[in-house]
Amino acid sequence: MTISSSLNAGVAGLAANATRLAGISDNIANSSTYGYKRVDTEFHSLVLTQSSRSYTAGGVRTSTQRLIDQSGSLITTSNPTDLAVRGRGMLPVATGSDVRTNGPDAEMLLTTTGSFRLDEDGYLSTPSGLVVMGWPASVDGTIPSFSRDTADGLEPIQFSQNLTGDPTTQVDMNLNLPATATLTGANGDPYSLSVEYYDNLGTSQSINITFTPTVPASGASNEWTVVMSDSAQAGAVVGEYTITFDNSRQTGGTIASVVDISGGAYDPVTGVIPVTVAGGPIDINIGAVGDTRGLSQLSDSFAPISITKDGSPVGNMNSVEVDENGYVHALFDSGVTQLLYQIPLVDMPNPNGLQALDQQTYRVSPESGSFFLWDSGEGPTGDIKSFSREESTTDVATELTSMIQTQRAYSSNAKVIQTVDEMLQETTNIKR
Repeated sequence: MTISSSLNAGVAGLAANATRLAGISDNIANSSTYGYKRVDTEFHSLVLTQSSRSYTAGGVRTSTQRLIDQSGSLITTSNPTDLAVRGRGMLPVATGSDVRTNGPDAEMLLTTTGSFRLDEDGYLSTPSGLVVMGWPASVDGTIPSFSRDTADGLEPIQFSQNLTGDPTTQVDMNLNLPATATLTGANGDPYSLSVEYYDNLGTSQSINITFTPTVPASGASNEWTVVMSDSAQAGAVVGEYTITFDNSRQTGGTIASVVDISGGAYDPVTGVIPVTVAGGPIDINIGAVGDTRGLSQLSDSFAPISITKDGSPVGNMNSVEVDENGYVHALFDSGVTQLLYQIPLVDMPNPNGLQALDQQTYRVSPESGSFFLWDSGEGPTGDIKSFSREESTTDVATELTSMIQTQRAYSSNAKVIQTVDEMLQETTNIKR
Protein backbone atom coordinates (compact mmCIF):
# COMPACT_ATOMS: atom_id res chain seq x y z
CA MET A 1 0.00 0.00 0.00
CA THR A 2 1.00 3.66 -0.38
CA ILE A 3 1.78 4.15 3.30
CA SER A 4 4.15 1.19 3.23
CA SER A 5 5.99 2.64 0.24
CA SER A 6 6.46 5.83 2.24
CA LEU A 7 8.16 3.79 4.94
CA ASN A 8 10.43 2.11 2.38
CA ALA A 9 11.27 5.46 0.81
CA GLY A 10 12.22 6.85 4.20
CA VAL A 11 14.49 3.87 4.87
CA ALA A 12 16.09 4.30 1.44
CA GLY A 13 16.61 7.99 2.22
CA LEU A 14 18.39 7.10 5.47
CA ALA A 15 20.67 4.65 3.67
CA ALA A 16 21.38 7.13 0.86
CA ASN A 17 22.34 9.94 3.20
CA ALA A 18 24.43 7.55 5.29
CA THR A 19 26.34 6.67 2.11
CA ARG A 20 26.81 10.34 1.31
CA LEU A 21 28.04 11.01 4.84
CA ALA A 22 30.55 8.17 4.49
CA GLY A 23 31.99 9.84 1.38
CA ILE A 24 32.10 13.23 3.12
CA SER A 25 33.86 11.76 6.15
CA ASP A 26 36.43 10.08 3.88
CA ASN A 27 37.03 13.37 2.07
CA ILE A 28 37.51 15.32 5.29
CA ALA A 29 39.74 12.63 6.80
CA ASN A 30 41.99 12.84 3.72
CA SER A 31 42.00 16.63 3.37
CA SER A 32 45.75 16.60 4.13
CA THR A 33 46.57 13.44 2.16
CA TYR A 34 48.81 14.19 -0.82
CA GLY A 35 47.30 13.03 -4.09
CA TYR A 36 43.88 12.19 -2.60
CA LYS A 37 40.94 12.46 -5.03
CA ARG A 38 37.61 13.34 -3.40
CA VAL A 39 34.56 11.08 -3.60
CA ASP A 40 31.29 12.50 -4.92
CA THR A 41 27.91 10.91 -4.09
CA GLU A 42 24.99 11.31 -6.49
CA PHE A 43 21.31 10.60 -5.69
CA HIS A 44 18.98 8.96 -8.22
CA SER A 45 15.22 8.76 -7.80
CA LEU A 46 13.32 5.51 -8.32
CA VAL A 47 9.92 5.72 -10.01
CA LEU A 48 7.58 2.76 -9.61
CA THR A 49 4.52 2.01 -11.74
CA GLN A 50 1.89 4.63 -11.00
CA SER A 51 -1.91 4.57 -11.21
CA SER A 52 -4.27 7.48 -11.56
CA ARG A 53 -5.68 6.97 -8.07
CA SER A 54 -2.57 6.54 -5.89
CA TYR A 55 1.12 7.26 -5.80
CA THR A 56 3.72 4.72 -4.74
CA ALA A 57 7.02 6.12 -3.43
CA GLY A 58 10.00 4.59 -5.15
CA GLY A 59 12.67 6.02 -2.89
CA VAL A 60 16.24 6.87 -3.82
CA ARG A 61 19.49 5.20 -4.82
CA THR A 62 23.04 6.48 -4.67
CA SER A 63 26.13 6.16 -6.83
CA THR A 64 29.60 7.20 -5.75
CA GLN A 65 32.42 8.25 -8.00
CA ARG A 66 36.02 9.19 -7.23
CA LEU A 67 36.86 12.28 -9.27
CA ILE A 68 40.30 11.17 -10.39
CA ASP A 69 40.46 13.67 -13.25
CA GLN A 70 40.46 16.58 -10.78
CA SER A 71 43.90 17.92 -9.86
CA GLY A 72 44.96 19.37 -6.54
CA SER A 73 47.26 22.34 -6.07
CA LEU A 74 51.02 21.73 -6.33
CA ILE A 75 53.24 22.72 -3.44
CA THR A 76 57.03 23.06 -3.43
CA THR A 77 59.23 20.71 -1.38
CA SER A 78 62.96 20.35 -0.78
CA ASN A 79 63.33 16.82 -2.17
CA PRO A 80 64.35 16.65 -5.87
CA THR A 81 62.56 13.32 -6.28
CA ASP A 82 59.23 14.53 -4.90
CA LEU A 83 57.21 14.23 -8.09
CA ALA A 84 53.81 15.51 -9.18
CA VAL A 85 52.03 15.61 -12.52
CA ARG A 86 51.12 19.10 -13.69
CA GLY A 87 48.12 18.56 -15.96
CA ARG A 88 46.75 15.36 -17.43
CA GLY A 89 48.47 11.99 -17.01
CA MET A 90 49.63 9.69 -14.23
CA LEU A 91 52.92 8.21 -13.01
CA PRO A 92 53.46 4.44 -13.40
CA VAL A 93 54.30 2.74 -10.10
CA ALA A 94 54.33 -0.73 -8.57
CA THR A 95 54.16 -2.01 -5.02
CA GLY A 96 57.48 -2.86 -3.41
CA SER A 97 56.40 -6.40 -2.52
CA ASP A 98 55.37 -7.03 -6.13
CA VAL A 99 58.66 -5.63 -7.41
CA ARG A 100 60.74 -7.84 -5.14
CA THR A 101 58.71 -10.89 -6.15
CA ASN A 102 58.23 -10.34 -9.88
CA GLY A 103 60.88 -7.74 -10.81
CA PRO A 104 60.19 -6.13 -14.21
CA ASP A 105 56.96 -8.14 -14.46
CA ALA A 106 55.41 -6.30 -11.51
CA GLU A 107 51.89 -4.99 -12.14
CA MET A 108 51.72 -1.36 -13.24
CA LEU A 109 49.61 0.86 -10.98
CA LEU A 110 49.07 4.60 -11.34
CA THR A 111 49.39 7.64 -9.11
CA THR A 112 49.62 11.40 -9.59
CA THR A 113 52.22 12.24 -6.96
CA GLY A 114 54.75 10.65 -4.64
CA SER A 115 57.69 11.40 -2.37
CA PHE A 116 60.30 9.09 -3.87
CA ARG A 117 63.68 8.35 -2.32
CA LEU A 118 66.26 5.58 -2.64
CA ASP A 119 65.49 2.67 -0.34
CA GLU A 120 67.87 0.03 1.03
CA ASP A 121 67.78 -1.91 -2.25
CA GLY A 122 68.39 1.13 -4.44
CA TYR A 123 64.76 1.43 -5.62
CA LEU A 124 63.27 4.89 -6.06
CA SER A 125 60.28 4.39 -3.76
CA THR A 126 57.90 6.13 -1.37
CA PRO A 127 57.86 5.52 2.41
CA SER A 128 54.73 3.39 1.86
CA GLY A 129 56.60 1.16 -0.61
CA LEU A 130 55.50 2.37 -4.04
CA VAL A 131 58.31 2.08 -6.62
CA VAL A 132 58.23 4.40 -9.63
CA MET A 133 58.70 2.71 -13.02
CA GLY A 134 60.37 3.88 -16.22
CA TRP A 135 62.06 2.89 -19.45
CA PRO A 136 65.77 2.03 -18.98
CA ALA A 137 68.36 3.93 -21.00
CA SER A 138 70.91 2.22 -23.22
CA VAL A 139 74.63 2.24 -22.43
CA ASP A 140 75.12 5.26 -24.69
CA GLY A 141 72.56 7.28 -22.68
CA THR A 142 69.68 7.13 -25.17
CA ILE A 143 66.18 5.80 -24.56
CA PRO A 144 65.31 2.93 -26.96
CA SER A 145 61.97 2.78 -28.72
CA PHE A 146 59.34 0.98 -26.62
CA SER A 147 55.76 0.02 -27.36
CA ARG A 148 53.42 2.70 -26.01
CA ASP A 149 50.26 0.66 -25.51
CA THR A 150 51.76 -1.85 -23.09
CA ALA A 151 53.70 -1.70 -19.83
CA ASP A 152 56.04 -4.53 -20.84
CA GLY A 153 59.01 -2.20 -21.39
CA LEU A 154 58.73 -0.50 -17.99
CA GLU A 155 61.08 -1.48 -15.18
CA PRO A 156 61.22 -0.51 -11.50
CA ILE A 157 63.76 2.33 -11.26
CA GLN A 158 66.73 1.01 -9.33
CA PHE A 159 70.26 2.24 -8.80
CA SER A 160 72.38 -0.86 -8.33
CA GLN A 161 75.77 0.79 -7.81
CA ASN A 162 77.19 4.08 -6.59
CA LEU A 163 80.28 4.07 -8.81
CA THR A 164 80.47 4.81 -12.50
CA GLY A 165 83.19 5.42 -15.05
CA ASP A 166 83.02 6.29 -18.73
CA PRO A 167 85.95 5.43 -21.05
CA THR A 168 87.27 8.05 -23.47
CA THR A 169 86.46 7.45 -27.13
CA GLN A 170 86.91 10.92 -28.67
CA VAL A 171 89.59 13.62 -28.38
CA ASP A 172 89.46 16.97 -30.21
CA MET A 173 92.72 18.91 -30.50
CA ASN A 174 93.16 22.60 -31.27
CA LEU A 175 96.88 23.32 -31.30
CA ASN A 176 99.30 25.62 -33.09
CA LEU A 177 102.81 24.60 -34.13
CA PRO A 178 105.45 27.31 -34.74
CA ALA A 179 106.10 27.86 -38.44
CA THR A 180 109.58 29.16 -37.62
CA ALA A 181 110.60 25.71 -36.30
CA THR A 182 110.67 24.33 -39.90
CA LEU A 183 112.95 27.09 -41.28
CA THR A 184 116.58 26.55 -42.22
CA GLY A 185 118.78 26.98 -39.18
CA ALA A 186 116.14 26.07 -36.60
CA ASN A 187 117.30 23.83 -33.75
CA GLY A 188 114.84 21.02 -34.63
CA ASP A 189 113.88 20.37 -31.01
CA PRO A 190 110.62 18.41 -30.59
CA TYR A 191 107.58 19.73 -28.75
CA SER A 192 105.73 17.45 -26.34
CA LEU A 193 102.11 17.24 -25.24
CA SER A 194 100.35 14.82 -22.89
CA VAL A 195 96.64 14.17 -23.47
CA GLU A 196 94.80 12.53 -20.59
CA TYR A 197 92.16 9.86 -21.26
CA TYR A 198 90.13 7.46 -19.12
CA ASP A 199 90.39 3.73 -19.70
CA ASN A 200 87.64 1.13 -19.39
CA LEU A 201 88.00 1.04 -15.61
CA GLY A 202 87.86 4.81 -15.20
CA THR A 203 91.61 5.06 -14.54
CA SER A 204 93.47 8.10 -15.80
CA GLN A 205 95.95 7.30 -18.60
CA SER A 206 97.67 9.49 -21.19
CA ILE A 207 98.60 9.64 -24.85
CA ASN A 208 102.00 11.31 -25.09
CA ILE A 209 102.51 13.16 -28.36
CA THR A 210 105.77 14.56 -29.74
CA PHE A 211 105.89 17.01 -32.65
CA THR A 212 109.30 17.02 -34.35
CA PRO A 213 109.90 19.61 -37.08
CA THR A 214 111.73 18.74 -40.30
CA VAL A 215 114.55 21.31 -40.73
CA PRO A 216 115.51 21.65 -44.43
CA ALA A 217 118.85 22.63 -45.92
CA SER A 218 117.21 25.74 -47.31
CA GLY A 219 113.82 27.50 -47.09
CA ALA A 220 110.97 26.08 -45.02
CA SER A 221 109.74 22.47 -45.02
CA ASN A 222 106.38 23.09 -43.25
CA GLU A 223 106.61 19.42 -42.23
CA TRP A 224 106.31 17.71 -38.86
CA THR A 225 106.64 14.13 -37.63
CA VAL A 226 104.03 13.29 -35.01
CA VAL A 227 104.51 10.26 -32.73
CA MET A 228 101.85 9.08 -30.28
CA SER A 229 102.56 6.68 -27.43
CA ASP A 230 100.30 5.10 -24.79
CA SER A 231 101.15 5.25 -21.09
CA ALA A 232 98.98 2.17 -20.45
CA GLN A 233 101.29 0.14 -22.73
CA ALA A 234 104.55 1.28 -21.16
CA GLY A 235 105.00 4.01 -23.74
CA ALA A 236 104.42 1.84 -26.80
CA VAL A 237 103.94 3.81 -30.03
CA VAL A 238 100.31 3.68 -31.21
CA GLY A 239 100.63 6.03 -34.19
CA GLU A 240 103.23 7.90 -36.26
CA TYR A 241 102.43 10.44 -38.97
CA THR A 242 104.07 13.01 -41.19
CA ILE A 243 102.01 16.20 -41.43
CA THR A 244 102.63 18.86 -44.05
CA PHE A 245 101.05 22.31 -43.70
CA ASP A 246 99.86 24.64 -46.45
CA ASN A 247 101.70 27.93 -47.00
CA SER A 248 99.39 29.46 -49.64
CA ARG A 249 97.74 32.87 -49.26
CA GLN A 250 94.18 31.56 -48.83
CA THR A 251 94.71 28.47 -46.62
CA GLY A 252 98.13 29.12 -45.13
CA GLY A 253 98.74 27.34 -41.83
CA THR A 254 96.15 24.59 -42.36
CA ILE A 255 96.86 20.89 -42.92
CA ALA A 256 97.79 20.12 -46.53
CA SER A 257 98.43 16.37 -46.20
CA VAL A 258 99.01 13.60 -43.69
CA VAL A 259 101.11 10.51 -44.42
CA ASP A 260 100.43 7.46 -42.25
CA ILE A 261 103.60 5.74 -41.06
CA SER A 262 101.95 3.53 -38.42
CA GLY A 263 98.66 3.43 -36.55
CA GLY A 264 95.20 4.18 -37.85
CA ALA A 265 94.70 5.91 -41.20
CA TYR A 266 94.01 9.65 -41.23
CA ASP A 267 90.68 10.69 -42.78
CA PRO A 268 91.20 13.96 -44.72
CA VAL A 269 87.46 14.69 -44.73
CA THR A 270 86.71 14.29 -41.00
CA GLY A 271 90.20 14.98 -39.72
CA VAL A 272 90.10 11.89 -37.48
CA ILE A 273 93.02 9.60 -36.67
CA PRO A 274 91.89 6.36 -34.95
CA VAL A 275 94.54 5.15 -32.53
CA THR A 276 94.23 1.96 -30.48
CA VAL A 277 95.25 2.28 -26.84
CA ALA A 278 95.27 -0.55 -24.29
CA GLY A 279 91.51 -0.26 -23.69
CA GLY A 280 90.41 0.10 -27.31
CA PRO A 281 90.18 2.70 -30.10
CA ILE A 282 90.15 6.46 -29.55
CA ASP A 283 89.34 8.88 -32.38
CA ILE A 284 91.72 11.85 -32.28
CA ASN A 285 90.45 14.77 -34.33
CA ILE A 286 93.36 16.90 -35.58
CA GLY A 287 91.30 18.74 -38.21
CA ALA A 288 90.46 18.08 -41.86
CA VAL A 289 92.58 19.16 -44.81
CA GLY A 290 92.18 22.93 -45.28
CA ASP A 291 90.21 23.32 -42.03
CA THR A 292 91.20 26.17 -39.73
CA ARG A 293 90.22 24.06 -36.72
CA GLY A 294 92.47 21.36 -35.30
CA LEU A 295 96.23 21.54 -35.90
CA SER A 296 97.69 24.65 -37.46
CA GLN A 297 101.18 26.00 -38.20
CA LEU A 298 101.39 29.75 -37.74
CA SER A 299 103.80 32.31 -36.31
CA ASP A 300 106.51 31.31 -33.86
CA SER A 301 104.73 29.84 -30.81
CA PHE A 302 103.73 26.37 -29.68
CA ALA A 303 100.22 26.88 -28.32
CA PRO A 304 97.85 24.11 -27.19
CA ILE A 305 94.62 26.10 -27.56
CA SER A 306 92.15 23.49 -26.34
CA ILE A 307 92.00 19.75 -25.76
CA THR A 308 88.49 18.36 -25.29
CA LYS A 309 87.51 14.75 -24.71
CA ASP A 310 84.64 12.58 -23.60
CA GLY A 311 84.76 10.01 -20.81
CA SER A 312 85.01 10.45 -17.07
CA PRO A 313 86.79 8.99 -14.05
CA VAL A 314 85.10 6.77 -11.50
CA GLY A 315 82.75 8.76 -9.29
CA ASN A 316 80.33 8.28 -6.41
CA MET A 317 76.66 9.03 -6.96
CA ASN A 318 75.62 12.13 -5.04
CA SER A 319 71.98 12.55 -5.97
CA VAL A 320 69.16 11.71 -8.37
CA GLU A 321 67.11 14.24 -10.31
CA VAL A 322 64.07 14.03 -12.57
CA ASP A 323 63.46 16.74 -15.18
CA GLU A 324 60.16 17.94 -16.67
CA ASN A 325 60.46 15.44 -19.54
CA GLY A 326 60.65 12.53 -17.11
CA TYR A 327 64.35 11.83 -17.64
CA VAL A 328 66.00 10.39 -14.53
CA HIS A 329 69.61 11.53 -14.10
CA ALA A 330 72.23 10.33 -11.62
CA LEU A 331 74.69 13.03 -10.52
CA PHE A 332 78.23 11.95 -9.54
CA ASP A 333 80.90 13.76 -7.56
CA SER A 334 83.18 13.59 -10.60
CA GLY A 335 80.90 16.15 -12.25
CA VAL A 336 79.31 13.60 -14.57
CA THR A 337 75.55 13.42 -15.11
CA GLN A 338 74.25 10.12 -16.45
CA LEU A 339 70.80 9.47 -17.96
CA LEU A 340 69.44 6.18 -16.61
CA TYR A 341 65.65 6.10 -17.12
CA GLN A 342 62.70 7.94 -18.60
CA ILE A 343 59.40 8.08 -16.72
CA PRO A 344 56.41 8.25 -19.10
CA LEU A 345 52.97 9.64 -18.31
CA VAL A 346 50.03 7.25 -18.61
CA ASP A 347 46.77 8.51 -20.09
CA MET A 348 43.42 6.88 -20.81
CA PRO A 349 40.02 8.05 -22.13
CA ASN A 350 38.19 7.95 -18.77
CA PRO A 351 40.43 8.46 -15.71
CA ASN A 352 37.35 8.40 -13.45
CA GLY A 353 36.78 4.79 -14.51
CA LEU A 354 40.05 3.64 -12.91
CA GLN A 355 39.80 1.22 -10.00
CA ALA A 356 40.84 3.01 -6.80
CA LEU A 357 43.27 1.22 -4.47
CA ASP A 358 45.13 2.08 -1.26
CA GLN A 359 47.87 4.72 -1.11
CA GLN A 360 46.27 6.95 -3.79
CA THR A 361 46.98 4.36 -6.48
CA TYR A 362 44.74 3.23 -9.31
CA ARG A 363 44.44 0.25 -11.63
CA VAL A 364 43.37 0.29 -15.27
CA SER A 365 39.88 -1.16 -15.73
CA PRO A 366 37.46 -1.76 -18.64
CA GLU A 367 35.59 1.41 -17.59
CA SER A 368 38.73 3.56 -17.85
CA GLY A 369 39.55 2.42 -21.38
CA SER A 370 42.91 1.32 -22.74
CA PHE A 371 45.96 3.32 -21.71
CA PHE A 372 48.79 4.90 -23.70
CA LEU A 373 52.28 5.87 -22.54
CA TRP A 374 53.27 9.41 -23.53
CA ASP A 375 56.51 11.29 -23.17
CA SER A 376 56.02 13.89 -20.46
CA GLY A 377 54.92 17.19 -21.97
CA GLU A 378 53.77 15.66 -25.26
CA GLY A 379 50.35 14.72 -26.60
CA PRO A 380 47.43 15.40 -24.25
CA THR A 381 49.50 14.99 -21.09
CA GLY A 382 51.05 17.61 -18.87
CA ASP A 383 54.58 17.37 -17.50
CA ILE A 384 56.39 16.07 -14.44
CA LYS A 385 57.35 18.53 -11.72
CA SER A 386 60.16 17.65 -9.34
CA PHE A 387 60.47 19.27 -5.91
CA SER A 388 56.62 19.14 -5.87
CA ARG A 389 53.68 17.32 -4.31
CA GLU A 390 50.01 17.43 -5.26
CA GLU A 391 47.62 18.36 -2.47
CA SER A 392 44.27 16.71 -1.77
CA THR A 393 41.34 17.84 -3.91
CA THR A 394 39.16 18.08 -0.79
CA ASP A 395 37.73 21.52 0.05
CA VAL A 396 36.92 21.28 3.75
CA ALA A 397 34.45 24.21 3.68
CA THR A 398 32.45 22.57 0.89
CA GLU A 399 32.47 19.22 2.66
CA LEU A 400 31.25 20.74 5.94
CA THR A 401 28.42 22.48 4.11
CA SER A 402 27.49 19.19 2.47
CA MET A 403 27.60 17.54 5.88
CA ILE A 404 25.01 20.01 7.23
CA GLN A 405 22.77 19.33 4.24
CA THR A 406 23.18 15.58 4.67
CA GLN A 407 22.41 15.77 8.37
CA ARG A 408 19.21 17.71 7.71
CA ALA A 409 18.17 15.30 4.96
CA TYR A 410 18.86 12.33 7.24
CA SER A 411 16.78 13.87 10.01
CA SER A 412 13.94 14.56 7.57
CA ASN A 413 13.91 10.96 6.39
CA ALA A 414 13.91 9.80 9.98
CA LYS A 415 10.91 12.07 10.55
CA VAL A 416 9.12 10.40 7.61
CA ILE A 417 9.66 7.00 9.22
CA GLN A 418 8.41 8.36 12.54
CA THR A 419 5.31 9.81 10.89
CA VAL A 420 4.55 6.55 9.04
CA ASP A 421 4.92 4.69 12.31
CA GLU A 422 2.39 7.00 13.97
CA MET A 423 -0.01 6.59 11.04
CA LEU A 424 0.26 2.83 11.22
CA GLN A 425 -0.40 3.05 14.95
CA GLU A 426 -3.56 5.04 14.23
CA THR A 427 -4.62 2.38 11.75
CA THR A 428 -4.11 -0.26 14.40
CA ASN A 429 -6.17 1.72 16.87
CA ILE A 430 -9.22 1.59 14.54
CA LYS A 431 -9.88 -1.97 15.68
CA ARG A 432 -10.04 -1.01 19.34
